[in-house]
Amino acid sequence: METSELLKRVRKIEIKTRGLSSNIFAGQYHTAFKGRGMAFSEVREYQFGDDIRNIDWNVTARFNHPYVKVFEEEREMTVMLLIDVSGSRAFGTHNQLKQHVMAEIAATLAYSAIQNNDKIGVIFYSDTLEKFIPPQKGKKHILYIIRELIEFQPKSLGTDLGGALKYLTSVIKKRCTTFVISDFIDVKDFQTDLTIANRKHDVVAIQLYDKRETELPSVGLLTVKDAETGQERLLDTTSNAVRKAWKTWWLQHNQRLQDVFKKSQVDAVSVSTDEDYVKALINLFNLRS
Repeated sequence: METSELLKRVRKIEIKTRGLSSNIFAGQYHTAFKGRGMAFSEVREYQFGDDIRNIDWNVTARFNHPYVKVFEEEREMTVMLLIDVSGSRAFGTHNQLKQHVMAEIAATLAYSAIQNNDKIGVIFYSDTLEKFIPPQKGKKHILYIIRELIEFQPKSLGTDLGGALKYLTSVIKKRCTTFVISDFIDVKDFQTDLTIANRKHDVVAIQLYDKRETELPSVGLLTVKDAETGQERLLDTTSNAVRKAWKTWWLQHNQRLQDVFKKSQVDAVSVSTDEDYVKALINLFNLRS
């Protein structure tokens, strides 16, 4: 991509997503994600109604009177974006490819984080760790992230979300809020890694999909190609059995995915390439609020 074209795309996404985060998500983001990280503030005497789990037994024993620890919301939070850059993101049959929607959602969340005085970092992953951008603040940092979201070219086309989650838990020591933005078409089991990551951090899943992945139209003979393995297959889309098998696969895949999110206690939302992702994000924020 030429530099002038890249700058135009960066500017376009910047204007759109900065406006969304300022005008729509500012208050909702704070309500949905702030308060998840709590820092110790002080010790005071126990009062009726206090949670007994917060009793400081050392201080209580010293003064022979119950005292409790007081916590306050951390002023600064770290937000991490786990961005799927595998081959399957380069698919879309409507206005945008999945990767374009991913970029806009990620940029919107990044601006929301910065406006709430949070640091923002990114992990790009395929079936290997592609790139790690350490959490920082500032507009210059945001623009760097947007440029990477637009033009980053991965070394591999496969998917290994579990590996990316392992890296997250090892490299980010302090509790953070993590958005996993992916189509979650992953042949490897990642439930255990997702559960472990969500115990240490606050993980949120944003699933991107295209309508054509859910249902196959009757358009005659069609050659389809797996974007991650390169394997091709000829399908007769006029066959009811073929279209039914396609839809059955999607329903089963999606049900397994929702089960994984539920068992891992991860909040999740799904966004189609032909839908407005703003509504989906608002629903996600309302769910957490």
